[in-house]
Amino acid sequence: MAAATVLVVLLALLALGGVAEATGEKNARGAPAPARAATTGHPHSTAASSDVVVDWSRIVFEAAMTDDGYISFLGVRHQAMVHIAMHDALNAIRPRYEQYAYLGRSYGADPVAAAATAAHRVLVAVYPAQQETLDAELATWLATVPDGPAETTAVTLGTEAAAAIVALREDDGTAVDLFSPTYVPGTEPGDYQFVPPYPFTFAEDLRYATPFGLTSPAQFRVPPPPSLRSRTYARAYDEVSSVGALGSTTRTADQSSYANWWYEGSEIGWARIARVTTTSEDLELWRAARMFALVNMALYDSYVAGWDSKFHWDFWRPYTAIRAGDADGNRRTVADPAWLSYLETPPVQDYPSTHSTLGAGAAEVLERSFGTDHVPFSMDSTTALPADPVRSFETFTQAADENADSRVQAGIHFRFSTEMGKSLGRKVGAYIVKSHLRPLRR
Repeated sequence: MAAATVLVVLLALLALGGVAEATGEKNARGAPAPARAATTGHPHSTAASSDVVVDWSRIVFEAAMTDDGYISFLGVRHQAMVHIAMHDALNAIRPRYEQYAYLGRSYGADPVAAAATAAHRVLVAVYPAQQETLDAELATWLATVPDGPAETTAVTLGTEAAAAIVALREDDGTAVDLFSPTYVPGTEPGDYQFVPPYPFTFAEDLRYATPFGLTSPAQFRVPPPPSLRSRTYARAYDEVSSVGALGSTTRTADQSSYANWWYEGSEIGWARIARVTTTSEDLELWRAARMFALVNMALYDSYVAGWDSKFHWDFWRPYTAIRAGDADGNRRTVADPAWLSYLETPPVQDYPSTHSTLGAGAAEVLERSFGTDHVPFSMDSTTALPADPVRSFETFTQAADENADSRVQAGIHFRFSTEMGKSLGRKVGAYIVKSHLRPLRR
């Protein structure tokens, strides 16, 4: 790969928030996590403990970061596959929820060994170069399980559950050309234009990928953005041109802080929220496995649904719009030919905000899984400013709202794009919970 191409890849990685400089997982209070054995609770794990699910969420995160730093959409795909396999294996032992890919039964298998093996086998299949590290992770978990038929049966079960989801997701359209060389921007006001320094749109063909839970990428396609001549557009234009500007005098220090804090990829941040709240609320194993599977299905499907709508409406970013404000046909907008956003704009269309979609989709699943929106938590972020590494929230909705608002403060989305993104995400999350891994009648 040429040096220039490598630079483009690294810049794209930064823009999409998949920064590989992790600050380290924090616990529910925001303090640095203790040594790994104490964090996972391996020596004391039981068949009812969610530790195995939480730990393998961390392991898949680290594997994806090692592989490509979440620059592609394979990381979120693999998160969903891992947790579906774990869920299916557990419900083969003691059926409480509908299974997804593996429909067999294996009564008597050890739950911890089955779940850990299922996660391990998926990750070895998708990240074969990391097998040595992954084997060591599995060995640590199997060491907590007594030797005997229950463990042996569990390893077989986990292997079968993993194979089922790997086979089901083969050629699912996730591995796409990231730099969309065939895309040609339009020339009319409102049409998306390439945003420097990126002479491409990102991963155009993801809009055709196979969702995990939706019936199609276009199932909840959003309505058109507001007319460029409308008051709605002018209000959103004025807001982002003011608070989202690089040298803004109206954006507060806290708004700048959370613009950076939420800048990381949503599949990273919202999986961490699931880990933190599962641990702080001491969620039981079967419920935790189901929740993680549903959350990660919603994260992936939110990307696919968002990409479908983005490329369908093909709407310009604030960077382009504000510089061309005199050409949009709206007398209320004033152009600023030198305008720059506070944070760098990702190379993909504005409408809707997919970052907002993922946050709202995950929040919807979490709220429905816990049975309440009110689950307080605190945590850090891989893109937080050093002076403000930890943020605290009282509800999932509060977090999703700030997550969406951060994109306006960053100067990279219009308000109507974040609001429509939240609406789309709620629909995705609600549909997935209602349609998949449902409780079985007893």
